[in-house]
Amino acid sequence: MDELDLLPALLEEVGSDICIRSRTYPIASKDGVIVFAAQNPNDELLREVLQLRTGRTVEFRKVDAPTLEYQLKRISGKSGLLEAGGILSDLIRSEVAIQEGSTLEEIKKKSQSEPVIKLVNNLVNQAISELATDIHIEPGENLVKVRYRKDGMLKDSMELPKWVQASLTSRIKILAELDIAEKRLPQDGRIKWMFEGEAIDMRVSTLPTRVGEKVVIRILKHMDHVGSLESLGMSAEVLASMKQLIHRPQGMLFVTGPTGSGKSSTLYAALREILEKDINVSTIEDPIEYRLDGANQVQINDRAGLSFAGALRSLLRQDPDVIMVGEIRDEETAAIAVQAAQTGHLVFSTLHTNDAASAVTRLLDLKIKPFLIGSAVLGVLSQRLVRKLCPACLTMAPPTAEEKLFLPMLPELCPTPVGCPACNGTGYRGRTGVFEFLPFDTSIREAVLSGKSETEVKRISGYKQLVFDGIDKLNQKITSAGELIRVAVMEAQT
Repeated sequence: MDELDLLPALLEEVGSDICIRSRTYPIASKDGVIVFAAQNPNDELLREVLQLRTGRTVEFRKVDAPTLEYQLKRISGKSGLLEAGGILSDLIRSEVAIQEGSTLEEIKKKSQSEPVIKLVNNLVNQAISELATDIHIEPGENLVKVRYRKDGMLKDSMELPKWVQASLTSRIKILAELDIAEKRLPQDGRIKWMFEGEAIDMRVSTLPTRVGEKVVIRILKHMDHVGSLESLGMSAEVLASMKQLIHRPQGMLFVTGPTGSGKSSTLYAALREILEKDINVSTIEDPIEYRLDGANQVQINDRAGLSFAGALRSLLRQDPDVIMVGEIRDEETAAIAVQAAQTGHLVFSTLHTNDAASAVTRLLDLKIKPFLIGSAVLGVLSQRLVRKLCPACLTMAPPTAEEKLFLPMLPELCPTPVGCPACNGTGYRGRTGVFEFLPFDTSIREAVLSGKSETEVKRISGYKQLVFDGIDKLNQKITSAGELIRVAVMEAQT
């Protein structure tokens, strides 16, 4: 056993919550002294805190960052069981469990009890510290499962006893300013959460199911986290085309792809590129996912009668130069956006299509005439997000038979995930984009006007399709063949 390995018996004594918050973990115990692994073994304030918490003398051993992260993730993975046996033990069941027929006051009281507050704080802080984008709280017949979405994949985090479900859900509803008495209809709200001195916005959605309300919390990023166009993973060719396009005085740019493919991040990166210019930038979103200083951001509110089309129509009377429409969903919004692009405005928006060429078909479905598409659209960027290989443990290996079947252009040796403490055994760390860009030049405009098919548009344009951009990233040891098949091949076939 390595001298810096976590000691599970001590973890139960110390508590996973203090380890996660203090970013330390116990590795040994002798003669009334507990030894913790820490990155800064000279942190006297932390030593005092741990000594007060444990009632014992504390010593530190220095640990490197990858090992610390790996051990903390192990602790986080076990925290569900520890909380179920500790914070959420049967001893406090009467304090937490909400009985059928409880009054509103009883529900509020139990959902704001210390164990429930501590539970919610732990699961949210853990998700943020692990860089999760979503928290799924899923009720079952006999338990409640909590899962985090990290790097686009849902992973089990903890299992909780069924009797905590009602108070847990009510606590989150209170934080999101939702109606805790309404359990039959879906609800949406927002929470502003403080984590290590930083304010983080979270979007909350509840959905009634057969065995109780499911809750999904989306952890939203901030302006500080909005990357530049250079940070998104575009090839030099696509990046140059995008930069040229977003500085045009008028026209439309579409970013396409399925939900969760990074479209909003790309649009915000484009806006960030031009925000410093002496222009009026406005956005219409549902919801507002990033805060952009210098932009006028409008939140859609269907209940109050503020739709995309209505907001866009009003916004055009505000003398805008650049407009971002979060998504074009209906014919009216599409028509107004196209008109704006032809009357001196630069318009950014998204469409749900599988590839760049399909955007033309989608616009025709929205009753936009071919000559208007040809004259208004400047270009279409299609994208997906792939997981990046962990550079600490990737290896080179021949592609499998399945990988060769889907990607016959693979090299003899491909980068392959292995798994190590730095990536928590997954083989991947972070994500990047794969892209294809269709510029609307004269040949494409003529193809649209003459009613050419998507296949013909692709052939005429000759643009590098998304899967080939993925192959380039594979050759650069950024992603794997399996990941490229999952995201760029399988999704394109659905």
